[in-house]
Amino acid sequence: MNLHGCGTALVTPFKQDGSLDEAALRSLVKWQVESGIDFLVPCGTTGETPTLSQDEWTRVIEVTIEAAGTSVPIVAGATSNSTREAVERAKTVANIKGVSAILTASPYYNKPTQEGQYQHFKAIAEAVDKPLVLYNVPGRTAANIEPATLARLAEVKNVAAVKEASGNISQIAEVFNAVPDDFLVFSGDDAITLPVVALGGIGVISVASNEIPAEMGALTRAALAGKWETARKLQRKYLPLMQANFIESNPMPVKAVLAMMGRIEEVYRLPMVPMKKDTRARLEQIAAEAGLIQGRKAAG
Repeated sequence: MNLHGCGTALVTPFKQDGSLDEAALRSLVKWQVESGIDFLVPCGTTGETPTLSQDEWTRVIEVTIEAAGTSVPIVAGATSNSTREAVERAKTVANIKGVSAILTASPYYNKPTQEGQYQHFKAIAEAVDKPLVLYNVPGRTAANIEPATLARLAEVKNVAAVKEASGNISQIAEVFNAVPDDFLVFSGDDAITLPVVALGGIGVISVASNEIPAEMGALTRAALAGKWETARKLQRKYLPLMQANFIESNPMPVKAVLAMMGRIEEVYRLPMVPMKKDTRARLEQIAAEAGLIQGRKAAG
């Protein structure tokens, strides 16, 4: 699977009435492509996918593909905590022309065992003919994919990669010892892209690249090329923004910044809500200091 570099976990723009804002999504996708992003990931966590209807979910993927054209690969999200439904969702995505791979997370809420997760992902992989990118985000799912389980899954046809968002660098290091050399490991957390690449990772599936696609792309490519001084400079400059994107639950902060930038309307679907006044003020300060908006002057 020819997937590497920086991929954006796209937000889903909504209109003031709560409906999909297809025009804003198309504009966002085109800007991402023009900024040199390496691939796009619609309908992940950042896309508020649990709040989308079946028709909206497939429409977001279709609009992303239409707007991107053949410029970049599309890795479409398809997750459910019911294995049967996850299989059906993956089949639906696999039949959408233009989808390069499928991102699917551990079953949430159920808290399956390692064997349960293995069987869940194996069932999905065997039902489709597209590569799977497994998504390990135990902070949201309460289910961690352990390195030994990932090693077993790497032997299953179509299981090609993992988005590692456990935040556990020691575990991620173990992953590289457990999986074959051709198994792709992406950072699932902007702030640890550099150490993941240093360990052998192939890139990042990024939240921050919604706001700074060119910069996150440059950071990732510099790291992959071994240009660590350049990569570290970009990391230091944008680390406050990377961290601020999680000052409240994702995607609330990143959508707020995109709205400040004039790229989308700041509209969420419950249970996501507008940010608190104090954290929003801090976010606005950080966005201004990063040069994204005209706002408060940088401190000092």
